[in-house]
Amino acid sequence: MLKLLKYVLAALVLTVVCSCKIQNDLTYMADLSGTPVGQLATARNDITIEPEDELMITVTAEIPAVVARYNRPAISSQSGVKTEVASGQTMQTYIVDRSGDIDFPVLGKIHVAGLTTSRLRDYLLKQIEKDVKAPVVSVRLVNFKVNVLGEVDEPKVVESKRERLTLFDALAACGDLTEYGRRDAVAVIRENPDGTSTYATLNLADSKITSSPYFVLKQNDVVYVAPNDIKQSNSKYNQNNGFKLSVISTVISGISVIASLVIALSLK
Repeated sequence: MLKLLKYVLAALVLTVVCSCKIQNDLTYMADLSGTPVGQLATARNDITIEPEDELMITVTAEIPAVVARYNRPAISSQSGVKTEVASGQTMQTYIVDRSGDIDFPVLGKIHVAGLTTSRLRDYLLKQIEKDVKAPVVSVRLVNFKVNVLGEVDEPKVVESKRERLTLFDALAACGDLTEYGRRDAVAVIRENPDGTSTYATLNLADSKITSSPYFVLKQNDVVYVAPNDIKQSNSKYNQNNGFKLSVISTVISGISVIASLVIALSLK
């Protein structure tokens, strides 16, 4: 009878251990473990201008007055009145319309969709050089943002002042994945200029992730971290504490029943 009791208790303990097992595969690029030095492939993923993007374009020269007509009037941050650029004022930005065009001073309508900011800068420079000596043109995408959802510490819209934002950058900005986030299948959803959407799932444990065209994010990408099996199982038991309490109660009940049977049999 004592042997039977031991077997039953061992089975109950094994059940609890298996039920409460936590995935420990939390390492990024785990395949690089033990390799102190190496080289990673990186996919080239130049950001191109898309409809509804917001651009900051400024034209300067040694004599500012000669390029004034190539700049939109500045707006006072207090009154909203258009004036010359001064302290406390900001330049007006250009919103790319649905056709992919902007209306640029002097040069008129320019189709910018599909261009990188550097190519647009070169084009404007070439056109303005016909009229102005040694102009300097700056083109910057000012509304670069991605959405990060799911099992991260702080799901949010991540805004970037740079045009190069990697998946790791976005996850870091959200406080990294929680222990319940799936690291082997992080989804990146991307909207294409034609209105369709494509996606890819990336494995954070695989160093080849850096060669994926989805590793370097584009504006308006959506990053989704799905919950792992443990989180999904726990949700069925009204959070993790409720699940643990249920398991413990089951173990205690089992032990009580077995103890009662042992006592009853010993009395006989």
